[in-house]
Amino acid sequence: MTTSSRDHTELEIWPPRFRFVSTRGGGRLRVDLRTVLVTVVLLVVTAAVSVWSLTIGSAEGANLPLDRVVGAFTGSESDMIQRIVVEGRLPRVAVAVFGGACLALSGAIFQTVTRNPLGSPDIIGFTSGANTGALVAMLVLNLGYAGATIGSLVGGLLTGVVIYLLAMRGGIEGTRLIVVGIGVSAMLVAFNGFLLARAKVENAVSAAAWGQGIFSQLKFEDILPVAVALLLLAPALAVLAPGMRMFELGPDSARSKGVDTERLQLLLLLVAVGFVAIVTAVAGPVAFIALIAPQVAMRLSRSPGIPLVTSAAVGATLLVISDVIARSLLAPVQLPVGVVTTALGGVYLLGLLIAQSRKASV
Repeated sequence: MTTSSRDHTELEIWPPRFRFVSTRGGGRLRVDLRTVLVTVVLLVVTAAVSVWSLTIGSAEGANLPLDRVVGAFTGSESDMIQRIVVEGRLPRVAVAVFGGACLALSGAIFQTVTRNPLGSPDIIGFTSGANTGALVAMLVLNLGYAGATIGSLVGGLLTGVVIYLLAMRGGIEGTRLIVVGIGVSAMLVAFNGFLLARAKVENAVSAAAWGQGIFSQLKFEDILPVAVALLLLAPALAVLAPGMRMFELGPDSARSKGVDTERLQLLLLLVAVGFVAIVTAVAGPVAFIALIAPQVAMRLSRSPGIPLVTSAAVGATLLVISDVIARSLLAPVQLPVGVVTTALGGVYLLGLLIAQSRKASV
């Protein structure tokens, strides 16, 4: 059989939604047209909501027309308008977009490696660990919000180390990882409650507000850490992605393909924890985006596995929409964005339970 006829036969195996693009090295890149279309639509929605969010104020009469928002960036508006848009609204919109993508990619890693839709930093305990680190910095060491950033990062990383030592001996086993993570998360939540109960009222209120997501206190310089984390960790994930895909059939299958599973698991854990720790350090714990986004992306694209780029797009879309709701639902009062994402997570978990019960009854 000639090369061209063999290529034609291979192409007939794939559904019409797939196309193959030749690369410089003589190979072929498989492109899923539906996944690409879904991703593009999500990016357009994210961009539209982000621009709209820049025009919305949290107080009566604070809304701005689009031309004035554009003027704030071009310098044609007053200093006050520039401060409102560039220093007040842009940071929370940018962190929502970049942070949502980071959280979604973290969830995609855990769910792919564990082969479990409940595998996410929220369920496994990394978010609780980051919150614990921040509370220790604020309530025990009296370091304020600046110290909470460092404490959150340290707490998330230490939690990752503890879970790795407890659950990953001999490689990841999805159920064990999740059960250990739930146990660690429960202990951390109890410890967090103890810290809040022993703290002064005013300090406890501030710390509790931070624990729900502090988008209202974000500053322009807070954009940089989240953007840098995405720019550095996303390429690292792209390098690890081919090996990670082998886990969709289980660690034994991955090992049979020549994958060093223990080394790959450790590297993937570092990348996933890095994503969630940076976002939590900057904006506080944001629940359920990492849990929901990968599953929504998989269902929208009808992909057999979790599509990473589409997951990032879903995460950005969900978080920027949640931020708009948090700012405008009870305006002029601004809700913590974590309240909105938790509500979304509750709806998702309820739908997941209903779907699983229906499958069990069939």
